[in-house]
Formats: sequence, structure tokens, C-alpha cells
Amino acid sequence: MHKTLPIKPLAAEFVGTFLLVLVATGVIMADELAGGQVSHLGIGIATGLAVSVIIFALGHVSGAHINPAVTIGFALGGHFPWRTVPAYVATQLAGGILASAVLLALLGSVANQGANLPGVGTSQALGFEVMLTFLLMLVIVAVATDSKARGNLAAIAIGSTIALEIIFAGPLSGASMNPARSLSPALVGWTWTAQWIYVVGPPIGAALAAFFYGWIRDGAD
Repeated sequence: MHKTLPIKPLAAEFVGTFLLVLVATGVIMADELAGGQVSHLGIGIATGLAVSVIIFALGHVSGAHINPAVTIGFALGGHFPWRTVPAYVATQLAGGILASAVLLALLGSVANQGANLPGVGTSQALGFEVMLTFLLMLVIVAVATDSKARGNLAAIAIGSTIALEIIFAGPLSGASMNPARSLSPALVGWTWTAQWIYVVGPPIGAALAAFFYGWIRDGAD
């Protein structure tokens, strides 16, 4: 029997990723326009808060992946059906691209539309993206799938992790951890400097975290 795509979860992923990219890249553009008044610290906090709010609002509908790497990581860990992965990823990318297009229309061409750009060498930036996404996915899979974790605190834990990682590594690798967040402004603003890092690194990190958490939880009480 043919199974239809989950329209409501897809709509939630579209809106959630739209909001994420709108804030995560918009705050960078706002900082540029305001002459640095937002600050790097503010960018990290704003992005982390946005993720927490999105998870609180939409997590019960779609899981609030809002990140292709997270969707792939959940599928590899057996927590999400592979047949739905392409639709989730496509929807996340569509939501992010629309957000970047809206920001271009409202603010113009500013700060490369908030695109991620490495501040270190490409191999170093790739290593950071793998490591950062590994840590993020480890937190996500722990609080979102483990019955022993405090599920009601998942949004705070995940948002805080993202904020901390952006504050720490934003100047180094861009701290994307999310192909949709990176590809959306890159496509709309046509900024392609080392963007392959943000396509390759996060899925690798998420996959490693999914396997690692499955291994450390196997047989645990």
C-alpha cells in the first residue's frame, strides 16, 4: 500500500528551517548594518534561542530537525524512516532558501547574506564542522530519543549547545553544523567560497554521533 508523505510534519520543517535561517543569517546581516552592535556573542545567543523556540513550538509535530545532517543522523540511528529523508531534506532546503530570499528583498546584499565562511584553512574548518556537528548530534540524540533523558529540557539543551558552539567556533569554521543554513544564503547571495565544507562536514559528524551514541547506550541499564 502506498504511503503518502507526512504533509504536516513537512510543513513544520519548512517553517522551522525558514525561521532558523531567517534569524541565524539575518542577525549577521543586522550586525553588519548596525556596525557591529549585535556582536559575535549576540549572534551566537540569538541563533541558539531561535533553535530552542522552534523546538518548543514545532518539535511535537515534526521533531524539529531543521537540519539535513540531523535528519540523516536520526535515520542512521534507526530513529527516523529513510523513505522520508529526501522529503525532509528538500523541505528544509526550500524553507532556508525562502528565508534568504526574503532577507535579500528586505535588506539587500549585505554580509554575503550571512553565509558561512571559514576563518581558517579548509581542512581545519572541515575538522571543526565534523567535530561541532558530532557534539551537537550527540546532545540531540541523547535528549530526543533516550527515555532516561529529560525530554522537556531538550529545546534548552540543544539551543544552548548551538549557542556555545557558534560563540566558540564561529570565527574559525563559521560553525554551521547545518547544510540548509549554509547553502541557503550561499545560493541566494551566490557566495560559494569553500561551501563544500558545510555540505560534507555536518553529515559526517552527525553520522559518527549517531553510531557512537548507539554504541555507548547498547546494553546500558
